[in-house]
Amino acid sequence: MTREQYILATQQNSLPRTEHPQFYPVGIYGWRKRCLYFFVLLLLVTMIVNLAMTIWILKVMNFTVDSPLVLQSDRNVTVNARNHMGQLTGQLTVGADAVEAQSKRFEVRATESGKVLFSADEDEIVIGADRLKVTGTEGAVFGHSVETPHIRAEPSQDLKLESPTRSLVMEAPRGVQVNAAAGDLKATCRKELHLQSTEGEIFLNADTIRLGNLPVGSFSSSSSSPSSSAPRQTIYELCVCPNGKLYLSPAGASSTCQSSSNFCLWS
Repeated sequence: MTREQYILATQQNSLPRTEHPQFYPVGIYGWRKRCLYFFVLLLLVTMIVNLAMTIWILKVMNFTVDSPLVLQSDRNVTVNARNHMGQLTGQLTVGADAVEAQSKRFEVRATESGKVLFSADEDEIVIGADRLKVTGTEGAVFGHSVETPHIRAEPSQDLKLESPTRSLVMEAPRGVQVNAAAGDLKATCRKELHLQSTEGEIFLNADTIRLGNLPVGSFSSSSSSPSSSAPRQTIYELCVCPNGKLYLSPAGASSTCQSSSNFCLWS
Protein backbone atom coordinates (compact mmCIF):
# COMPACT_ATOMS: atom_id res chain seq x y z
CA MET A 1 0.00 0.00 0.00
CA THR A 2 1.40 3.25 -1.05
CA ARG A 3 1.60 6.25 1.26
CA GLU A 4 -1.21 8.06 -0.48
CA GLN A 5 -3.54 5.04 -0.23
CA TYR A 6 -2.83 4.71 3.52
CA ILE A 7 -3.60 8.39 4.24
CA LEU A 8 -6.81 8.20 2.23
CA ALA A 9 -7.92 5.06 4.06
CA THR A 10 -7.27 6.55 7.51
CA GLN A 11 -9.18 9.76 6.67
CA GLN A 12 -12.21 7.78 5.61
CA ASN A 13 -12.19 5.82 8.88
CA SER A 14 -11.92 9.00 11.01
CA LEU A 15 -15.01 10.69 9.49
CA PRO A 16 -18.01 10.75 11.91
CA ARG A 17 -20.87 8.53 11.15
CA THR A 18 -24.12 10.32 10.60
CA GLU A 19 -26.98 8.58 12.49
CA HIS A 20 -30.47 9.77 13.40
CA PRO A 21 -30.59 11.01 17.15
CA GLN A 22 -33.34 9.75 19.53
CA PHE A 23 -35.39 12.34 21.51
CA TYR A 24 -37.13 11.47 24.90
CA PRO A 25 -40.07 13.70 26.01
CA VAL A 26 -39.68 15.32 29.52
CA GLY A 27 -42.73 16.61 31.57
CA ILE A 28 -46.12 15.64 33.06
CA TYR A 29 -48.85 14.87 30.65
CA GLY A 30 -52.32 13.54 30.77
CA TRP A 31 -54.19 12.93 34.01
CA ARG A 32 -51.08 13.60 36.13
CA LYS A 33 -50.96 17.16 34.83
CA ARG A 34 -54.63 17.72 35.57
CA CYS A 35 -54.22 16.37 39.14
CA LEU A 36 -51.26 18.68 39.74
CA TYR A 37 -53.24 21.70 38.63
CA PHE A 38 -56.14 20.64 40.84
CA PHE A 39 -53.94 20.35 43.95
CA VAL A 40 -52.31 23.73 43.25
CA LEU A 41 -55.73 25.34 42.87
CA LEU A 42 -56.96 23.64 46.07
CA LEU A 43 -53.90 24.90 48.00
CA LEU A 44 -54.49 28.42 46.73
CA VAL A 45 -58.14 28.34 47.78
CA THR A 46 -57.15 27.00 51.24
CA MET A 47 -54.66 29.83 51.70
CA ILE A 48 -57.24 32.44 50.74
CA VAL A 49 -59.83 30.96 53.13
CA ASN A 50 -57.24 30.76 55.96
CA LEU A 51 -56.24 34.38 55.42
CA ALA A 52 -59.88 35.47 55.38
CA MET A 53 -60.61 33.57 58.61
CA THR A 54 -57.56 35.10 60.32
CA ILE A 55 -58.64 38.61 59.33
CA TRP A 56 -62.18 37.89 60.55
CA ILE A 57 -60.94 36.61 63.94
CA LEU A 58 -58.70 39.65 64.37
CA LYS A 59 -61.64 41.90 63.53
CA VAL A 60 -64.08 40.16 65.88
CA MET A 61 -61.63 39.92 68.81
CA ASN A 62 -60.43 43.50 68.31
CA PHE A 63 -56.81 42.43 67.89
CA THR A 64 -54.85 45.44 66.69
CA VAL A 65 -51.20 46.43 66.75
CA ASP A 66 -51.60 49.78 68.57
CA SER A 67 -54.43 48.91 70.99
CA PRO A 68 -54.27 46.87 74.24
CA LEU A 69 -55.46 43.30 74.47
CA VAL A 70 -59.06 43.05 75.67
CA LEU A 71 -60.53 39.81 77.02
CA GLN A 72 -64.27 39.81 77.56
CA SER A 73 -66.60 37.21 79.01
CA ASP A 74 -70.21 37.07 80.17
CA ARG A 75 -69.18 35.37 83.44
CA ASN A 76 -65.50 35.59 84.29
CA VAL A 77 -62.01 35.45 82.82
CA THR A 78 -59.57 32.90 84.26
CA VAL A 79 -55.85 32.67 83.50
CA ASN A 80 -54.06 29.51 84.68
CA ALA A 81 -50.36 28.75 84.95
CA ARG A 82 -49.14 25.14 85.05
CA ASN A 83 -45.77 23.45 85.40
CA HIS A 84 -44.25 20.84 83.11
CA MET A 85 -46.27 18.12 84.88
CA GLY A 86 -49.55 19.89 84.23
CA GLN A 87 -50.11 20.88 87.86
CA LEU A 88 -51.75 24.22 88.57
CA THR A 89 -49.22 26.68 90.04
CA GLY A 90 -51.08 29.98 89.72
CA GLN A 91 -54.50 31.28 88.84
CA LEU A 92 -56.02 34.69 88.21
CA THR A 93 -59.79 34.99 88.07
CA VAL A 94 -61.62 38.20 87.17
CA GLY A 95 -65.30 37.92 88.03
CA ALA A 96 -68.30 40.17 88.44
CA ASP A 97 -67.93 40.39 92.23
CA ALA A 98 -64.22 39.98 92.91
CA VAL A 99 -60.74 39.54 91.48
CA GLU A 100 -59.01 36.47 92.93
CA ALA A 101 -55.36 35.49 92.62
CA GLN A 102 -54.03 32.15 93.85
CA SER A 103 -50.28 31.60 94.00
CA LYS A 104 -47.46 31.04 96.47
CA ARG A 105 -46.45 34.71 96.31
CA PHE A 106 -48.09 37.81 94.86
CA GLU A 107 -45.96 40.83 93.94
CA VAL A 108 -46.55 44.28 92.46
CA ARG A 109 -43.42 46.00 91.13
CA ALA A 110 -42.69 49.49 89.82
CA THR A 111 -42.32 49.81 86.07
CA GLU A 112 -39.09 51.79 85.93
CA SER A 113 -37.09 50.79 89.01
CA GLY A 114 -38.50 47.30 89.51
CA LYS A 115 -38.99 48.02 93.23
CA VAL A 116 -41.41 45.76 95.05
CA LEU A 117 -44.39 47.94 95.95
CA PHE A 118 -46.55 45.17 97.40
CA SER A 119 -45.92 41.51 98.15
CA ALA A 120 -47.97 38.91 99.97
CA ASP A 121 -47.47 35.29 100.95
CA GLU A 122 -48.58 32.98 103.75
CA ASP A 123 -46.17 34.49 106.28
CA GLU A 124 -46.38 38.26 105.77
CA ILE A 125 -47.56 41.16 103.67
CA VAL A 126 -44.94 43.76 102.73
CA ILE A 127 -45.76 47.26 101.44
CA GLY A 128 -42.65 48.76 99.90
CA ALA A 129 -44.06 52.12 98.78
CA ASP A 130 -42.65 55.30 100.25
CA ARG A 131 -46.06 56.26 101.65
CA LEU A 132 -49.21 54.34 102.54
CA LYS A 133 -52.31 56.55 102.37
CA VAL A 134 -55.75 55.49 103.61
CA THR A 135 -58.46 57.89 102.43
CA GLY A 136 -61.51 56.15 103.91
CA THR A 137 -63.58 58.01 106.49
CA GLU A 138 -63.31 55.10 108.94
CA GLY A 139 -59.54 54.83 108.54
CA ALA A 140 -57.71 51.50 108.78
CA VAL A 141 -58.85 48.67 111.07
CA PHE A 142 -56.29 46.18 112.42
CA GLY A 143 -57.38 43.10 114.33
CA HIS A 144 -54.06 42.73 116.15
CA SER A 145 -50.97 44.75 116.95
CA VAL A 146 -49.29 47.16 114.54
CA GLU A 147 -45.53 47.70 114.73
CA THR A 148 -44.08 50.94 113.40
CA PRO A 149 -41.24 53.23 114.52
CA HIS A 150 -43.01 56.44 113.48
CA ILE A 151 -46.58 57.73 113.26
CA ARG A 152 -46.92 61.11 111.56
CA ALA A 153 -49.83 63.13 110.23
CA GLU A 154 -49.78 64.91 106.89
CA PRO A 155 -48.54 68.53 106.79
CA SER A 156 -51.09 70.98 108.25
CA GLN A 157 -53.20 68.06 109.52
CA ASP A 158 -53.89 66.83 113.05
CA LEU A 159 -52.89 63.39 114.28
CA LYS A 160 -55.62 61.66 116.29
CA LEU A 161 -55.37 58.40 118.21
CA GLU A 162 -58.82 57.32 119.37
CA SER A 163 -60.53 54.29 120.85
CA PRO A 164 -64.30 54.97 120.59
CA THR A 165 -65.50 52.20 122.92
CA ARG A 166 -62.46 50.99 124.86
CA SER A 167 -59.25 52.31 126.35
CA LEU A 168 -56.14 53.55 124.58
CA VAL A 169 -52.86 52.23 125.99
CA MET A 170 -49.39 53.52 125.12
CA GLU A 171 -46.54 51.51 126.63
CA ALA A 172 -42.78 51.56 126.20
CA PRO A 173 -40.10 49.97 128.39
CA ARG A 174 -37.74 52.95 128.04
CA GLY A 175 -40.25 55.79 128.26
CA VAL A 176 -43.07 57.53 126.42
CA GLN A 177 -42.42 61.08 125.24
CA VAL A 178 -45.18 63.46 124.13
CA ASN A 179 -43.91 66.77 122.77
CA ALA A 180 -45.76 69.75 121.31
CA ALA A 181 -43.05 72.00 119.90
CA ALA A 182 -45.29 74.90 118.85
CA GLY A 183 -48.60 74.37 120.61
CA ASP A 184 -50.46 73.23 123.71
CA LEU A 185 -50.62 69.78 125.26
CA LYS A 186 -54.05 68.95 126.67
CA ALA A 187 -55.23 65.91 128.62
CA THR A 188 -58.99 65.75 129.22
CA CYS A 189 -61.02 63.01 130.86
CA ARG A 190 -64.54 62.58 132.24
CA LYS A 191 -63.57 61.08 135.59
CA GLU A 192 -60.19 61.00 137.27
CA LEU A 193 -56.79 61.83 135.81
CA HIS A 194 -53.98 59.85 137.44
CA LEU A 195 -50.30 60.77 137.29
CA GLN A 196 -48.35 57.98 138.92
CA SER A 197 -44.66 57.23 139.24
CA THR A 198 -43.83 53.98 141.01
CA GLU A 199 -40.14 54.65 141.65
CA GLY A 200 -39.39 58.21 140.55
CA GLU A 201 -41.06 61.58 140.93
CA ILE A 202 -43.54 63.76 139.06
CA PHE A 203 -41.73 66.93 137.99
CA LEU A 204 -43.64 70.03 136.83
CA ASN A 205 -41.29 72.64 135.38
CA ALA A 206 -42.89 75.92 134.28
CA ASP A 207 -42.83 79.61 135.06
CA THR A 208 -46.44 79.45 136.23
CA ILE A 209 -48.43 76.46 137.47
CA ARG A 210 -52.17 77.05 137.63
CA LEU A 211 -54.68 74.80 139.36
CA GLY A 212 -58.17 75.94 138.46
CA ASN A 213 -61.53 75.24 140.17
CA LEU A 214 -59.98 74.24 143.50
CA PRO A 215 -62.51 74.23 146.36
CA VAL A 216 -62.20 76.83 149.11
CA GLY A 217 -62.18 75.55 152.68
CA SER A 218 -64.24 77.30 155.37
CA PHE A 219 -63.12 78.17 158.87
CA SER A 220 -64.25 75.96 161.70
CA SER A 221 -66.69 77.38 164.23
CA SER A 222 -64.10 77.34 167.02
CA SER A 223 -61.61 79.42 165.08
CA SER A 224 -61.85 83.08 164.47
CA SER A 225 -63.43 84.02 161.19
CA PRO A 226 -62.96 87.22 159.27
CA SER A 227 -65.57 89.88 159.86
CA SER A 228 -68.23 90.60 157.29
CA SER A 229 -66.93 94.13 156.93
CA ALA A 230 -63.50 92.86 155.85
CA PRO A 231 -62.50 93.43 152.23
CA ARG A 232 -62.99 90.68 149.64
CA GLN A 233 -60.43 87.89 149.92
CA THR A 234 -58.03 87.78 146.94
CA ILE A 235 -55.09 85.82 148.35
CA TYR A 236 -55.42 82.17 149.32
CA GLU A 237 -53.19 79.52 150.76
CA LEU A 238 -52.83 76.13 149.08
CA CYS A 239 -53.51 73.30 151.52
CA VAL A 240 -53.25 69.52 151.22
CA CYS A 241 -55.46 66.99 152.96
CA PRO A 242 -54.01 63.75 154.37
CA ASN A 243 -55.63 61.87 151.46
CA GLY A 244 -53.82 64.10 148.94
CA LYS A 245 -56.66 66.39 147.96
CA LEU A 246 -55.89 70.08 147.43
CA TYR A 247 -58.01 73.01 148.57
CA LEU A 248 -57.66 76.71 149.14
CA SER A 249 -57.80 78.52 152.45
CA PRO A 250 -58.04 82.30 152.87
CA ALA A 251 -54.57 83.57 153.57
CA GLY A 252 -53.85 85.33 156.82
CA ALA A 253 -50.94 86.54 158.87
CA SER A 254 -50.10 82.89 159.54
CA SER A 255 -51.15 79.56 158.01
CA THR A 256 -54.90 79.04 157.97
CA CYS A 257 -54.90 75.46 156.70
CA GLN A 258 -55.42 74.11 160.20
CA SER A 259 -58.40 76.42 160.74
CA SER A 260 -60.12 75.20 157.54
CA SER A 261 -59.12 71.57 157.90
CA ASN A 262 -62.75 70.55 158.37
CA PHE A 263 -62.86 70.47 154.55
CA CYS A 264 -60.82 67.27 154.66
CA LEU A 265 -63.38 65.59 156.93
CA TRP A 266 -66.29 65.71 154.49
CA SER A 267 -64.42 65.82 151.17
